[in-house]
Amino acid sequence: MSRTRSVAGSALGIHRRSVLAATGAVALSAGVGHALRPSDSQAATNTAATEAHGSVLASSRQAPAAPLAPYTKGTTLASVAAPRGSAGYRRLGDGPGWERVVRAELAAPRSGRAGRRTALAAFVQLTDLHIIDAQHPLRLEYLRSADAHAWRPQEALTVQGAIALVERINALRGAPVTGSPLHFAMTTGDNTDNNARSELEWFLTVMSGGRITPNSGDPRHYEGVQNSGLKLYWQPDAAVRDADKQLGFPHLDGFLRAAIREVRSPGLNLPWYSTVGNHDSLPLGCYASHGDSYLTELAIGGKKLMSLPAAEAKKLQDAIKNATDPRGVRYADFLRAHARNMRSVTPDEKRAPFTPAEYLKAHLDPAHRGLGPVGHGYSSANLDAGTQYYAFRIADDVLGISLDTTDPGGHYEGSVGTAQLRWLEKTLRLNKDAYAVIFSHHTSKTMRNTRPDPARPDERRHNGQEVLALLGRHRNVLAWVNGHIHRNAITPHTGPGGRSFWEISTASHVDHPQLARVIEIADNKDGTLSLFTTLVESSAPHRTDFADLSQTGLAALYRELSYNAPGGSTGLGGDPEDRNTELLLKKS
Repeated sequence: MSRTRSVAGSALGIHRRSVLAATGAVALSAGVGHALRPSDSQAATNTAATEAHGSVLASSRQAPAAPLAPYTKGTTLASVAAPRGSAGYRRLGDGPGWERVVRAELAAPRSGRAGRRTALAAFVQLTDLHIIDAQHPLRLEYLRSADAHAWRPQEALTVQGAIALVERINALRGAPVTGSPLHFAMTTGDNTDNNARSELEWFLTVMSGGRITPNSGDPRHYEGVQNSGLKLYWQPDAAVRDADKQLGFPHLDGFLRAAIREVRSPGLNLPWYSTVGNHDSLPLGCYASHGDSYLTELAIGGKKLMSLPAAEAKKLQDAIKNATDPRGVRYADFLRAHARNMRSVTPDEKRAPFTPAEYLKAHLDPAHRGLGPVGHGYSSANLDAGTQYYAFRIADDVLGISLDTTDPGGHYEGSVGTAQLRWLEKTLRLNKDAYAVIFSHHTSKTMRNTRPDPARPDERRHNGQEVLALLGRHRNVLAWVNGHIHRNAITPHTGPGGRSFWEISTASHVDHPQLARVIEIADNKDGTLSLFTTLVESSAPHRTDFADLSQTGLAALYRELSYNAPGGSTGLGGDPEDRNTELLLKKS
């Protein structure tokens, strides 16, 4: 049976890892860990903060008793939504769980470790929530004429689906393997979909708690592609025989009215941190068009393009994929050329794009504090420096580092600037006595965009291979946790001198199979560490009821619609070794 060590079991004072206090906010979960005063939540984004020494700026709290047995209820170890039938629109039901796979590429498993191990930390990763304002005038739904998956039938239900994921995390009694209390949750980017203020407000309220009306424009009814009468999109309330209904999608009277009805999120019952993604930083997730008055006016204005011939859609999609228009100049020209084809909608200033500074201020707003920390990792230091990266202490022995891998020069792939790379190196070096978990939005393979930052044109940008090389030089790095690819994938990396770590990429919550991941770090007391990864679905029932358009019923539909979305990939769940795992490492 596992033994759980309290991360807050000793008196605080001068500590060999006291430098961690200078590197950001400290996690707190249900009375576990260390709670910083609000004024102490300062991100380490400069040399002075990173090099600070002294006593830990935190007070110890008594850890509650934790269950000391595996806890699988509500996880994919117990059950996973599975399709019924073999063709057409497939309903979901309860399916068998996914077993845990032991991965020994980086260290050999030793017998008896389950009885020796102690827990160092446990947390939840959410990624690619893509909270969508489905009626936003600048959405690219019309690309569906060239690519079926460019628009998803479930997009009006992202808020309901995200709330159900919060409810699932709140219901977990502890970490599935060690029974440790969960310390915090981290969102690894693409929290919003279209860099819209409406989406940012909804995301922050989902995470911290409160009431949300997932509607913009006309407060009385939905105005968008799903009541447009266009057969290109699923028209749930209408009698029209659209392309999706021909594939078996249902007719659901009242669906759109229910989709924009007020809902309530309980907010996470543990602290949460935020990492930025390209859809949070860039309009449409790809254009460096902040400040373009024409695009801003379209975003908040009363015109929306809903259809486009397939050939023109393919041309625009190729330009986005190949990054031939990173500033969005030709995209603006394209919209001007199609102004006559736009339909009238209700203007709404809440749909305006937000800047990086506004993103930070929204996180720092006391209205969105929830269980904290203040700023959810970000701080006034980030505002002053114009940065979106920081470090924070997870436990006495574990440091968290959140990177900003978005490229302000445009395109959906990422990179980091020289200043951030140097900060990362220094933070790891100064905290060499602590294990480190790195968080980012992009994966190592999707950091290939080294286009200059318009605000720092002389600063070099660095790709994923350079970040891998840096991490591989530090023995204390355990894992690089990220998202972006909407797919479960776990990759071992080995640096010089045998230094090794795991890259853990988790599927999105907008595309099937709509998952989050619990990650546990344990010391096996035999010269090895184990990182346990366990996937969880939302709290929504696997079986849907087309007559149930309640908040819970819509969350269940969100999952089922995503499974059936035309053009969607069937491999995003990954292979068994990318799902529920034990990842072994040699202790440094």
